[in-house]
Amino acid sequence: MSPVVSESGVVFTVEDSAGNLAGVNLYQEIQRPRIGPAFTRTPDLKSWELALPRPDVDRMEYLLELVVEGGSPRLTPDPSNRLRASGPFGDKSVVEWPEYRRPSWLEGEFANPGPIARGSIECRPLRTSLPVLLWSSHGADQGRPLPLLVAHDGPEYAELSKLLMLLDQKIVEGMLPPMRAALVGPVERNEIYSASALYGRVLAHEIIPWLSRHAPTPRGRRFRVGMGASLGGLAMLHAHRTHPASFGALFLQSGSFFRQRFDQHERGFPRFRRISRFVGRVLTADEWMHPIPVTMTCGTIEENLANNQAVHDALAAQSYDVGLVVNRDGHNWVGWRDTLDPHLVEFLQKTWA
Repeated sequence: MSPVVSESGVVFTVEDSAGNLAGVNLYQEIQRPRIGPAFTRTPDLKSWELALPRPDVDRMEYLLELVVEGGSPRLTPDPSNRLRASGPFGDKSVVEWPEYRRPSWLEGEFANPGPIARGSIECRPLRTSLPVLLWSSHGADQGRPLPLLVAHDGPEYAELSKLLMLLDQKIVEGMLPPMRAALVGPVERNEIYSASALYGRVLAHEIIPWLSRHAPTPRGRRFRVGMGASLGGLAMLHAHRTHPASFGALFLQSGSFFRQRFDQHERGFPRFRRISRFVGRVLTADEWMHPIPVTMTCGTIEENLANNQAVHDALAAQSYDVGLVVNRDGHNWVGWRDTLDPHLVEFLQKTWA
């Protein structure tokens, strides 16, 4: 069965006994171009094979590009690999090296992690409403002020990273206090999460007041923590820098902190310049009057690792209590999930102590 995993790499094989394929390529997020390297046809002409040296990870997600004679290339999971990971754009196949350990908390009996109320937040400046899932830990009094975790891309965090399952388990174990989580979903994600001044105002002046009415917190901004991944993490940092009273702490995963000098491959992103201008202001600021606790995570093979390290260093120089966790994975929801325990748990413990 393919793939065959060894300590030094992995060998992929695609069967083609009928000779229907003109080529096979690996689709990966290890290097650019994303399509490639190419497979080679085996001497018996019945299959295609690729030997890939092990990248600096313990697990890797991938797809196959199948080039059919007379047809268009098609991206698909590896039919010979039953190990899959779900994502917002469909399943990907997965390679796991022996060092990879699935989080133990996923094995618990926590299928029902507390009541969830579905709603929407009317945002007139955006001319739309944002979906929100408001979760409360078991037994929480509806009107009781409780610490609140606000997550960008919240529904994806719940579905793909099992965030609520983790929080419920840690509350039952007594490691976290009773709390709530607001899982806020985007509309036109690439626009509103890309250092948008308009969205920053909406978050500060419409979303947070709505949450304060429906999910009251104790006095003090430290009881409202923001989190986000990729562009969602960038948007959380932008909201803090433009509206410092919004959050008392931030948990940022693989933030899309694009920079003009180092990210020319991202220039096709419509809001690249807006993002790079904001990141430039963060990196060049001599000081900041409103530092808060921040924990950052990023994968070893992510292109944005150097940018996350640069933002970490800048925040540290501006008196933030900031840490950076580097995880042996890529830019994906499982990699973000795998850093939640212990890093998010310890961060919330420390913030809400």
